[in-house]
Amino acid sequence: MKKKYHLLSACLLVIPYQGYAQKKTKQSNKPNILFICVDDLRRELGVYGSVVKTPNIDRLATEGSLFFQHYVQVPTSGASRASMLTGHLPKDRSDLSNEACRTGLSNKPEGDIPETMFHHLRRNGYYTVGIGKISHYVDGCLYGYEEAKTDIPELPYSWDEMLFDAGKWGNGWNAFFGYADGTNRQSRQKQVKPYECADVTDEGYPDGLTANLAVKKLHELASKDEPFCLAVGFFKPHLPFTSPKKYWDMYEESSIPISPMPDIPEGCSKVSLHESPEFKSYQSGEEMPSTDKRVSDEYARKLRHAYFACVSYMDAQVGKVLEALDKSGKADNTIIILWGDHGWHLGDLRVWGKHTLHEISLSSALVVKAPGHKKGIQNNRIVSSIDIYPTLMELCDITPPQGLDGHSFVQLLDNSNDPEWEDISFSFYRNCISLRTPDYRFTRYYQKQDTITELYKYSQDLCERKNIVHERKDVVNKLLPLWDKAVKITY
Repeated sequence: MKKKYHLLSACLLVIPYQGYAQKKTKQSNKPNILFICVDDLRRELGVYGSVVKTPNIDRLATEGSLFFQHYVQVPTSGASRASMLTGHLPKDRSDLSNEACRTGLSNKPEGDIPETMFHHLRRNGYYTVGIGKISHYVDGCLYGYEEAKTDIPELPYSWDEMLFDAGKWGNGWNAFFGYADGTNRQSRQKQVKPYECADVTDEGYPDGLTANLAVKKLHELASKDEPFCLAVGFFKPHLPFTSPKKYWDMYEESSIPISPMPDIPEGCSKVSLHESPEFKSYQSGEEMPSTDKRVSDEYARKLRHAYFACVSYMDAQVGKVLEALDKSGKADNTIIILWGDHGWHLGDLRVWGKHTLHEISLSSALVVKAPGHKKGIQNNRIVSSIDIYPTLMELCDITPPQGLDGHSFVQLLDNSNDPEWEDISFSFYRNCISLRTPDYRFTRYYQKQDTITELYKYSQDLCERKNIVHERKDVVNKLLPLWDKAVKITY
């Protein structure tokens, strides 16, 4: 049963523990884990009804559970990943930053409380390997976009091995913002387009190298006499929207649909939106978006074409890893989770990017395949990223640490109609808190002395078309006590 969210204090209690000895035991009966993180992946997969071609992830979804209402806790990568990895709602302003893991977990002595779910798995007999972007820093080491690479780990206790192949780009951040010729956004002083189509192999961009590394590591792990957890982080479809030409060629640009809601909803405050600053750091683009005027339909199609191509490119890399798992003979005893760290506005509400508390930014892809559970479940229950940690522990028969804010949704893998599951999700950003229920999103924005409230109702159309807060006082009065249970952020 999903318990009620309890009121949380403003600071995280960390109890230092001296002299902890890492213990590993052979537990061949434990399921293995393949955890795939995808950056900026909204619910833009074929299996969700999109025109995007994603045959490998679609196939995975038919073998497990596909979640149609999965929500992240923070609509920015580092903070979303920190929340998912720790199973905690944000409790402090620093938890809303891309530096959340660095601030809360890096350079700390190992304590009784595991730093992440991967640390907890490692303490319980798993050999843990991370490849690519799992937390915020793309190769697991702490250094800035334009700084020399260091060997200081972002998550010092989570991994037996942390790997990355930077190829011609030289280091992780250069690869993350890389173009096919080996340059990157930093080296070109942002004088780059937000997209690129190059006639190269899959290895011409970093995710191809990541897939190859994961395939190689899977072969090694399959030969070990201990359960493994392999986490693989793919960059695409994060900006820049760069992918090999063959994936662009899968789409006819003129037929690509633009956003069903390309303008600002009626009654929506611009406080809830932004001027697409991340997108504008690619300064050679043909047009720049604005909340005052949306980009042309022609340019919107080009950008969506680029994003769709990136998703198909990423899907192909996921397919290589899944094929390697099948060939290893370990697939039948392996839990597979594919998770998008948040959504992304593709011109929706005139925004290009994440960083809003609107539906399109907070919703993302989630697929879970677990041995012994039903196949082909299309799940419409509301789940949160913080629920992944306790779910994975239950699937592995490991007692989770006390105090997690998430709740295991293992029962939903077999019975999506479980009446005891509570369908709510809280999300946070800047001075704002949002509550999602099956029918509504209720959000409050604090601006100096003002409080701005928005209420949107959903049916099959998940677009926010009109803020109905003034029309539905009854709904506001009903949701406000539930919203008040959210974490109290210290500003």
